[in-house]
Amino acid sequence: MQKKEEYEVAPLELFFDLIFVFALIQLSHHLAEHLTWRGAAETATLLIGVLSVWSYTSWAATMIPVHRGTSTIMLLVVTLLGLMMNASIGSAFGDSAWSFVIPMLVIQVGRTIWTINNSPTTEYKQHFKAVLIWLVLVSPLWIIGALTEPETRLLWWGAAVLVDLIGSYLAHPIPGHRINFEQLPFDAEHMLERYNLFVIIALGETILMAGTSIAEHPTDFMTLFTGSSALMITMSLWALAFGSIQKHTEEYAKVTINPVGISHYAMNALMVMVASLIVLAVGNEKTIHHPIEHASLSTGLMISLAPGVFLMMQGLFLKTMLNIKSLLHWVGGIITGLSGFLILWLPPYAVIFIVGLVLTCLALLDWHYRHKETV
Repeated sequence: MQKKEEYEVAPLELFFDLIFVFALIQLSHHLAEHLTWRGAAETATLLIGVLSVWSYTSWAATMIPVHRGTSTIMLLVVTLLGLMMNASIGSAFGDSAWSFVIPMLVIQVGRTIWTINNSPTTEYKQHFKAVLIWLVLVSPLWIIGALTEPETRLLWWGAAVLVDLIGSYLAHPIPGHRINFEQLPFDAEHMLERYNLFVIIALGETILMAGTSIAEHPTDFMTLFTGSSALMITMSLWALAFGSIQKHTEEYAKVTINPVGISHYAMNALMVMVASLIVLAVGNEKTIHHPIEHASLSTGLMISLAPGVFLMMQGLFLKTMLNIKSLLHWVGGIITGLSGFLILWLPPYAVIFIVGLVLTCLALLDWHYRHKETV
């Protein structure tokens, strides 16, 4: 395997991530204001588009380190265009479709051309030429969607992100060419650290939503109780995300002959985990605003199924990539997810507390097992 270039996460990469803090806030607010199946589909479509920009750009900056002048310029340009794109999230399905689509397409196509010209190996150049073909083919779907009425825009943009997901999952194959990523030079440890930082951003969004909800209400017992329960959920998910799974992943990344493979699988997991945290943030907000009133089943599932999916996605990653069967993540995820049905009999404040209690127990179990392994 060719020698990979390793380096720490740079301040510029963290600066780049800041515009995606804004993006997650925008996405959470969009879902909260359009809490229907269509609103959920719109949020998912925009999230996939935003995460594609982040992941492809972060991948390029990992492959071609940002301490190089050309990479620094690329990342700063993407940051500027990305801010414009993210600022339009709230009205992308309204009257600001072009404000979202144009920056996104300029980033995706322009950055890919830049990556082709700066790729460290011939194999990477060939691969990103294939990526460019896929991006060019999917661009008309975004453009047509921007031209149509908001009612039909979701169909075109939904098709665009579906094609993008398929291309990413299959590693953008084209007829007569499919690259073998094994033993290609890539700093998987750096990319995994970038994913970890993005998970922290998404966890931070749940705290921001909960904190804002607390600030909007009188400081009474019920507000503090539900707010503390929401924070307990976030803290537990943080402990689980950076517990045993991080330890196993880091150990595997150091010895794997396929660093691209583990980075690719981790990105798939990240996308689902971030989506679940956005749903959780909105569920927390609804519960803090209406802790005693009768709530629908959807509210209960938002605060339980979202963290449940978060855990099961980690379990799937452990099994698929590392061949580790973690009952804690699978069984814990199922129990957490099903606990939302308690809202059919219990008030929202009780359900959010129970979910937080279950997750706290799981986090403590994970810490206990990890501590035993090191003794």
